[in-house]
Amino acid sequence: MKKVSLAILVSLGAVTGAAYAQDSGVMMSTDPAKAADVEQRAQDLQNRQQAMESAPAMPEKHHKMAPHHKKAAKPMAASS
Repeated sequence: MKKVSLAILVSLGAVTGAAYAQDSGVMMSTDPAKAADVEQRAQDLQNRQQAMESAPAMPEKHHKMAPHHKKAAKPMAASS
């Protein structure tokens, strides 16, 4: 039952993604103001990416892991 439910959920997700991709297609515009706005946004994104690459990397924080429970050792049976 769980496998069937998971398969249906994945299928619905794929269909939803495909439907969304068709709705948000590429749009063409001849408006110079819109073209300038798109170019400005692209330039801003490119500048941000370059700034992030050139900025010194932040040191990662290391978190201590919680101690794990260890299984008790089984007593060895004495050999006769």
